[in-house]
Amino acid sequence: MVDPADSFDDFLPQALQRCSPSPLVDIGANLTHASFSSDLESVLLRARAANVTTLILTGTDREHAEQAVALAERYPGLYATAGVHPHDASQWNASQAQAMSDLHRDPSVVAVGECGLDFNRNFSTPDEQEHAFEAQLGLAAESGLPLFLHERDAGKRMHEMLHTWRDDINDAVVHCFTADRDTLHGYLDLDLHIGLTGWLCDERRGHHLRELVSDIPLTRLMVETDCPYLLPRNLPAKLKGRRHEPALLPWIVREIAHWRGMPEAELAEATTATARAFFRLASTNHALTPECEEH
Repeated sequence: MVDPADSFDDFLPQALQRCSPSPLVDIGANLTHASFSSDLESVLLRARAANVTTLILTGTDREHAEQAVALAERYPGLYATAGVHPHDASQWNASQAQAMSDLHRDPSVVAVGECGLDFNRNFSTPDEQEHAFEAQLGLAAESGLPLFLHERDAGKRMHEMLHTWRDDINDAVVHCFTADRDTLHGYLDLDLHIGLTGWLCDERRGHHLRELVSDIPLTRLMVETDCPYLLPRNLPAKLKGRRHEPALLPWIVREIAHWRGMPEAELAEATTATARAFFRLASTNHALTPECEEH
């Protein structure tokens, strides 16, 4: 249990200690990653200090989904997803399917995934990816849980498969969206949600997203770190080790708000309301909420 009176290490430089004007939900935090094993409680305290009140921990395979569930059961304000990432689709079998089905009945699990298609790296073949994804679409239809989706360079095929299943599945979010306008509008036409990350803060590859953020209705937009990956490149100070973490989510929200031309507080409130409705979270559960001050 994280106690607000506890002290925590000064991992973040003061210049990076930013408190959101309204509570935030980080819909994609990979806190089962080995890089968090030695200081997880401090990570949660820093999230609390930043007013990041709720964390959805991403389960990308059976092992990490089970770890995410264990953390969610231990720490209030944490929830889990359970799925098999397309990189690991070659491992999909009947045993995996049963394990995922069992996990989806756990009250800590709020979405099926991370699952989907990744034709960028093809660590599993496209056929293997489609097979595993199809099976998990079936599990989502069976459980009634929303989907937490991954897509890279596979927008056309992803759209086709989701279109086929759209009447059978509940809500779905394309997390860490990085694709083009046509792909975005294809997903929005399917009434999907969109998750945005620090990719938007990357001067090398995030420019096109800045032109698209206003196309996403606030009722379809959610925010995430995808930590420890995708550390924003435009932070005002360097971070030792360059490990991303939930406490930095307010910087991403500020960037999105800038490109949408709206107040940061309004965006924070809207994305949190959208996330709580999407994952069916109790609106009063702000277990990590601190009294914080803007730095």
